[in-house]
Amino acid sequence: MANLKELRNRIVSIGSTMQITSAMKMVSAAKLKKAQDGITQMRPYANKLKDILSNVSATLDNSENAYAEERPVKNVLLIIVSSNRGLCGGFNSSVVKLTKSILAEYAKKSVNVQVKAVGKKGFDAFKKSEQFHSEYNEIWNDLSFENSAKIAEEAMEGFLNGTWDRVEVVYNHFKNAAIQVPTREQFLPVVPTVTEAGSKGDYIYEPSKEEILSDLIPTSLKIQVFKALLDSNASEHGARMTAMHKATDNAKELRDQLNLDYNKARQAAITNEILEIVGGAEALNG
Repeated sequence: MANLKELRNRIVSIGSTMQITSAMKMVSAAKLKKAQDGITQMRPYANKLKDILSNVSATLDNSENAYAEERPVKNVLLIIVSSNRGLCGGFNSSVVKLTKSILAEYAKKSVNVQVKAVGKKGFDAFKKSEQFHSEYNEIWNDLSFENSAKIAEEAMEGFLNGTWDRVEVVYNHFKNAAIQVPTREQFLPVVPTVTEAGSKGDYIYEPSKEEILSDLIPTSLKIQVFKALLDSNASEHGARMTAMHKATDNAKELRDQLNLDYNKARQAAITNEILEIVGGAEALNG
């Protein structure tokens, strides 16, 4: 059994760690509220706009919507969304694991895949890989639609000029504070949808079809990327809050166990001292 000084030092150290994890939990909880409100408000709008885009794409040919052009998949861009910081449980590792499974899937088909990392943890995981293309870690310093649009524009430009035949986004979908679902979404080409009746959606355009589509399609695609980033941001804070909550509970259990060991060791030391005193007194009397 460790001596009393070692036990005291460990108890103090664990107490300090518990204070840190508890503070991090409270900070993440405060940030989660804002992030959760952001994705909750954005998701219905983004999903509806995506549905409209998919339905409109079903009524257009490639000359009207180049973003829906289907072609043989030879080059793929994966945009993986992670965080810049750790201490958030399996948040980052789940995205990295899903990305690696996608890379293995495409490798079997002899498809060239490049990875664009949004977030330092994704960058660290793939920076030495042959598939690494580029990184964009600054987005988390100022998460906004304008900054996220740069990521979307790069992917859209690459798709239009033929650099990429498909673009996919890999991120954590926010379900609640305790559950984040690793998600893979096709960003480009836009997948047309068909109505329940089996016919393509029909729309009336005003002022003109060309004017609306020239603005609607790129904006809708940029919003899809922004939604994925908001989803990942809320997921990160939820994962970190949960991880710090568990860490605080574990630290408390360990501290309680060490306090028990310390009390036992102190009691044993006192008992030994009493026995030594009694033994010495008996020796003197004898």
